[in-house]
Amino acid sequence: MPLPKPPAHKAAILDLADAEAPVAPRPARRKAKETVARLLTPQLFDDSPQALEASAARPAPSPAPSAAISPAPVTTQASAPVGRASATPAPAPAPARTPTPANPTARAPAPAPAKVAADTRPAAPRATAKPIPAPAPAPRSARARAEPSGPSKLFVLDTNVLMHDPMSLFRFAEHDIFLPMITLEELDGHKKGMSEVARNARQVSRDLDALATEGSLDPKEGIPLSKTGHRDATGRLFFQTTFFEIKLPAGLPQGKADNQILGVVQTLREQQPERDVVLVSKDINMRVKARALGLPAEDYFNDKTLEDGDLLYTGMLALPPDFWELHGKAMDSWQHGGHTYYRISGPLVPSLLINQFVYLETPGAAPLYARVTEITGKSAVLKTLRDFTHAKNSVWGVTARNREQNFALNLLTDPDCDFVSLAGTAGTGKTLMTLAAGLSQVLEDRRYSEIIVTRVTVPVGEDIGFLPGNEEEKMGPWMGALDDNLEVLARSDSSAGEWGRAATNDLVRSKIKIKSLNFMRGRTFLSKYVIIDEAQNLTPKQMKTLVTRAGPGTKIVCLGNLAQIDTPYLTEGSSGLTFAVDRFKGWPHSGHITLARGERSRLADFASDVL
Repeated sequence: MPLPKPPAHKAAILDLADAEAPVAPRPARRKAKETVARLLTPQLFDDSPQALEASAARPAPSPAPSAAISPAPVTTQASAPVGRASATPAPAPAPARTPTPANPTARAPAPAPAKVAADTRPAAPRATAKPIPAPAPAPRSARARAEPSGPSKLFVLDTNVLMHDPMSLFRFAEHDIFLPMITLEELDGHKKGMSEVARNARQVSRDLDALATEGSLDPKEGIPLSKTGHRDATGRLFFQTTFFEIKLPAGLPQGKADNQILGVVQTLREQQPERDVVLVSKDINMRVKARALGLPAEDYFNDKTLEDGDLLYTGMLALPPDFWELHGKAMDSWQHGGHTYYRISGPLVPSLLINQFVYLETPGAAPLYARVTEITGKSAVLKTLRDFTHAKNSVWGVTARNREQNFALNLLTDPDCDFVSLAGTAGTGKTLMTLAAGLSQVLEDRRYSEIIVTRVTVPVGEDIGFLPGNEEEKMGPWMGALDDNLEVLARSDSSAGEWGRAATNDLVRSKIKIKSLNFMRGRTFLSKYVIIDEAQNLTPKQMKTLVTRAGPGTKIVCLGNLAQIDTPYLTEGSSGLTFAVDRFKGWPHSGHITLARGERSRLADFASDVL
């Protein structure tokens, strides 16, 4: 039984090459079909005996099964745009593709039209398929764009860069590093001691020894920096092995180490005029002198997490006023455990992070305060917050006075958040809320065994010298903020008498341990509530040392004000607090909030703004 006519035109079986080719864009396909129709038009109205003889074979039902058996895209694909007259060219390629000597007389005069149809019809899909895989050699174009950039740069490192970041040797990607001999001499002079600078100098010396151990040291070829396993460093390391005749202005002393490094940079630029020789130093005055002499100099930026402190993750996001109109149509909501959950999907989801707070405050409507608890594909789940601004939800007698404090208390009291960071100006309530949440979870909820408080002992002014007593007594003067906040928390309990407050203070003191940062190496805290105060003065390495001390059931809270950094060579972009906030954002067990409103006093608020 012959197949119906419409399915015969629509059911097209592609050739193997055409089936594997990507689908062409819609305009290209339309253009290809028009080309095929234009090429086939002369054959449709051909009144030659060959065409009439081919059209006489149309009623036979054999073309449909043959098209199904032999994958011939020539007949079926070309017949799709032709319409009613598509049966005329259909039998023409059949004798050409099936080597049956049934009609030798019909094949003899018809090779020219059949060959044209066979050559032109598959040309359309191939012509449309060929441009599609063209993006495959895209890496070549990327390499071609990278090739004209010229030779790699040659960076001359100052000693303070190596002592600031011992891994700076491997932070310059494909560029080369040059170390003057005076740099090695200065490293040797700073390697003794227990300070952070001495440890970094020893680490750099070990890395240089590992690079220069195997094989002969060829001054011209240099040492590949990827030799010790740092695959990102594809450049080479060069040492100064010959004496450079330094020509500097007479006003600069020749014996000073900084001036000798400047002379090395100047000599390298004269010896290698085709390369960019750049001095990298953390010393501002040295960079100024280099630029005054016409030498390019740069700061070491790889230690900076952010170029601008204003780009720091704040932990919260204001919802647009049309949030309900854009996301309310396909929103699911349910209640569980006293909280309302919303599952949203829309244009806002890609910009959300786990444990990020969102809020919508519209005049005349109830505000929405929620936290992102789940992100799955194109949907996110928002969970409403516990209102700590109400007195019934107070934490150790402390209630939130603004929106950011409410967000912070939700993080501090959440047992699933193992790492919490709070940043803000002076007087925003960071230490008070953290201490209140810690005492509530240690003494009331029994979630943690004790509170451990530590901070960096960096003085604001001149050092007062050695302090008497044991570790906790030595740390006492540095913990004045802790004592002040404990006094505030003790006053909040007005129901107890004087004896009751004294007993409570003794109990609170017994659950708070003050530890020095210098003795944290190798420790493990189990079920502890750890408070790291003044975390803005920590380096990223010190922050990593402290956070990795956490054992099972431990919560770490980092507090800091990026506007009050006292550690030399640290900025807002390179602080350990900035480093931790940027690395932990989006982790399901961490959260961050930047507090903006001061609540200490009107005097403190005004001073923070104008001074």
